[in-house]
Amino acid sequence: MRIKTYFQDAFNELIHKVTWPSYSDLQNSAVVVMVASFIIAMIIFGMDFIFENVMEAVYSLFY
Repeated sequence: MRIKTYFQDAFNELIHKVTWPSYSDLQNSAVVVMVASFIIAMIIFGMDFIFENVMEAVYSLFY
């Protein structure tokens, strides 16, 4: 009996109390996520590139 009440309450909350975003809001959020992901990827690429060059310079001192 309690599980039936739980599912009824969950369904009622999803239908009547949750505010779902509009399609344009979802599109805007997707663009923000893509831009942020690209920026973070470029930062990591830059750090990797710099680290690789520094390590090559250090290794060239010993070999």
